[in-house]
Amino acid sequence: MANSTARWLPSMPLLDWGRQYRLETFAGDFVAALIVTMMLIPQSLAYAMLAGLPPEVGLYASVAPLLCYAVFGSSRVLAVGPVAVVSLMTAATVAEHAASGTHAYWQVALTLAFLSGAMLLVMGLLRLGFLANFLSHPVISGFISASGLLIALSQMKTIMGVKAEGHDFLDLLLALFQQAPNTHGLTLLLGIVALVFLFWVRKGLKPLLIRIGIPLRLADIIAKAGPVGAIGISSGLAWGLDWQGQGMKLVGTVPQGFPPLTAPLWDLALWQELLVPALLISVVGFVESVSVGQTLAAKRRQRIDPDQELVALGASNLSASFTGGFPVTGGFARSVVNFDAGALTPAAGVYTAAGITLASLFLTPALYYLPQAILAATIVVAVLSLVDLSVLKSTWRFSKLDFIAVATTLFSTLILGVESGLVLGVLVSWGLFLFRASRPHIATVGLLAGTEHFRNVNRHQVAVSPRLVCLRVDASMFFANARAIEDRINAEVALRPQLEHVLLQCSAVNDIDASALESLEAIASRLNTSGIALHFSEIKGPVMDKLERSEFFQHLQGKVFLTSYQAIQALTPEVIEGTPS
Repeated sequence: MANSTARWLPSMPLLDWGRQYRLETFAGDFVAALIVTMMLIPQSLAYAMLAGLPPEVGLYASVAPLLCYAVFGSSRVLAVGPVAVVSLMTAATVAEHAASGTHAYWQVALTLAFLSGAMLLVMGLLRLGFLANFLSHPVISGFISASGLLIALSQMKTIMGVKAEGHDFLDLLLALFQQAPNTHGLTLLLGIVALVFLFWVRKGLKPLLIRIGIPLRLADIIAKAGPVGAIGISSGLAWGLDWQGQGMKLVGTVPQGFPPLTAPLWDLALWQELLVPALLISVVGFVESVSVGQTLAAKRRQRIDPDQELVALGASNLSASFTGGFPVTGGFARSVVNFDAGALTPAAGVYTAAGITLASLFLTPALYYLPQAILAATIVVAVLSLVDLSVLKSTWRFSKLDFIAVATTLFSTLILGVESGLVLGVLVSWGLFLFRASRPHIATVGLLAGTEHFRNVNRHQVAVSPRLVCLRVDASMFFANARAIEDRINAEVALRPQLEHVLLQCSAVNDIDASALESLEAIASRLNTSGIALHFSEIKGPVMDKLERSEFFQHLQGKVFLTSYQAIQALTPEVIEGTPS
């Protein structure tokens, strides 16, 4: 009974890596935390504003989730907190229930984080991490690229210093065009300079510092601190030159203090309306987090547990809902920085949380004069790295069906919005999967001269007999493709007047369901009526076990052969005799 209960309790990877924690491990984690903290402060402020929340909420969402992930997370380097795509999805969802900038808006965001966390936690306890496999890479790639474009365009209103609203790409573009005459020149100039500077810092500052003799680790720290430098310089200029008096929008007062104790709204009607958006946010966040975690873990020959990641992300989001935050997940950029900076354990996240807390306590007054255009530029630079339109070209060349999935998700997200675009992309992806599954590859094969191997007659010079057709089914047989297999056999029979035997080579068949079994029974009966025997070869053990539990073999007129070569020996030996050795 105790073992059964323990199976449902979440494990704590902290107990594993914590026992082996050493002074040298602390040094690596501390340096990584220092770099990530400098990166995370401006990003947290920016992503909170992207979600339609006050900037300090981004700091709140970067403390407790990091602590929870350090306890429950299976990745050694994943950094959890606000990310661009989830922030955009949060804004799109919460805006339907409350006005941006109000206390009610914040409460709905807390509730969304609570529901997302609860869903992730339950999925983790039920071991449902495999569900992430049902979101295809083309759908995720198209969704993230479209979201990046939407986010970048949505920040242009702040860089231009105008008011422009819209829930999709075309609406935003039209609104920005209409507001172009009202552009605030000083704000636009600052935004353009910030964009150029931040793009240069990301690509060019570190190589420059190394060329002038700065040590590699120090050059990396300075380069990662580029956005912090932009914040400091622009805030100083805004204060000294009175940019606020000239009409530039600043961040304004940011409350000091620890993350507050909060609670979600206990409103069942609201919960019902938020369930689907919370599920989408949970799934997207989980897929992004696991993808990053697996990629980085593989580089160190480590592994992560998707089910444990569900638990960790669930706990992180629940903690965000009770400490003033909003939905969070593992971020790509900050996790890569954490990895490259030398983080060895999740303790780096604990130190990062401590750094964010210190910033909330002592640095927030300095943010009063921070121009909002700087935060907007920070977001644009971060999200444009997520946009990969080359996937359209590569999928077009590789697979037209994958191209359809990518293009549908990308353009529907741009035109219809993030939630509708993602749902439509998933539905199209599943539809294409069923289309593929309903059209299995079935090859007519023959004996390759001098061997016991069988190959496709359309690709190789092989020996065949007019009395026998050997079909290799390259898929499991189930309800979606049973009719296609039946139609192919009927077509082969119609083309071959001398046919006496049909041999199904089942080397690629991993399963047969009840619908396919019924179809095989009908095929065997129809062939028998026509004087043709149905035979099988190379049936896998698990498939054979299922067939033997049925009455199929009791009524089968044909035979089951271990190999296709043995079938040819018994049924049409002239094929072997006619091939040179």
